[in-house]
Amino acid sequence: MSGPISVAEALRRILAGLPGPVTAEAVAIAEAAGRTLAEAVCATRTQPPFPASAMDGYAVRAEDIALCPATLRVIGTSAAGHGFTGPLGVGEAVRIFTGAPVPEGADAILIQENAEAADGMVTAREPVAAGRFVRPSGLDFREGDALLHAGDTLDARRTALAAAAGHGRLSVRRRPRVAILATGDELVRPGDPARWDQIVASNALAVAALAREAGAETIDLGIAGDSLEALEAALLHAAEARADILVTLGGASVGDHDLVQSALTRQGLELGFWRVALRPGKPLMHGRLGATTVIGLPGNPVSSIVCGLLFVVPAIRALLGDPHAGKDRSEPACLGHDMPANDGRQDYLRARLDTAPDRLPIVFPENRQDSSMLSVLGHAEALLIRPPYAEAAKAGDLCRILRLDRRIL
Repeated sequence: MSGPISVAEALRRILAGLPGPVTAEAVAIAEAAGRTLAEAVCATRTQPPFPASAMDGYAVRAEDIALCPATLRVIGTSAAGHGFTGPLGVGEAVRIFTGAPVPEGADAILIQENAEAADGMVTAREPVAAGRFVRPSGLDFREGDALLHAGDTLDARRTALAAAAGHGRLSVRRRPRVAILATGDELVRPGDPARWDQIVASNALAVAALAREAGAETIDLGIAGDSLEALEAALLHAAEARADILVTLGGASVGDHDLVQSALTRQGLELGFWRVALRPGKPLMHGRLGATTVIGLPGNPVSSIVCGLLFVVPAIRALLGDPHAGKDRSEPACLGHDMPANDGRQDYLRARLDTAPDRLPIVFPENRQDSSMLSVLGHAEALLIRPPYAEAAKAGDLCRILRLDRRIL
């Protein structure tokens, strides 16, 4: 039997085994936030479509107020949505408000703080240079400009940009369907009564939250007991739901009660690998069951969440067409205390951070790292990454961390 593969190789195989991005669908832009673009977004209009005032004041010809004080005749008003349509002549001004079209012939804005108005006239106290406080047409973007790319996730900023570009509907990837199956006779749902020898199932909720944040639709397959019949019934539900990814929690090892791999094999699983050289999370399984990608996560809560971050989230992003799905999202930091040499597994140690704007963060791994301890993970700010066979390191040495307090996209 071959040994465990590296984290990088496991991720490479998972991404390489995906069938390609899921299909696209058109949605109203009001419903597009959080979705992933299937096509680039180009501007259908120029923004602003006209020279616009950046301030409240008076639209003027700069040469008319080159010598101040200078008095001009006010011939009208230009407001947002109600532009002044006539030309501006010598010695004339137009009262104007922020965002309003600058009249033809005007080339500057005399801000109202530098003006005195009375009896249809305005007096400039200070000269203003040509172009001052005027936003030229196309300052933001022009019709035909590519503004967003396929694979971009529509957060608040990008949704606003697509709307300003004139789009009422957008082509986005449908949400990948991720079915999540918890396994084990020892598990009960949160809120249900538990026997003395049972524990509350938390992993499925955590993995579902990760999947939804990554852009997926989740399907709760519940908890399957430790029998082939219960597991196969749950797998049938996953097939009926046409899941793109099936995530199993627990039972992926080779103990007497670890039946998930056996049940999947009986259903036709094409096994890719089932051991990865990482901690926490060594018994991680990957394969295909028909059109469904299978990722079997360990049963320990911390292991399942860490592996969900490392493998399930990138798989979802790849199905959404994100070109950066497999990107290394770690960042540099400095060790807060000495670390011993590492063995052959890549460690992801729960840690606290000491941050300041003028230096790299300093990382302090927690003393307790047992993979069953959610309390430690719940208060951690980052995962300290220790490569396989890393040599002993001193406080202040460079290292890599994966932050837990930032969005995954």
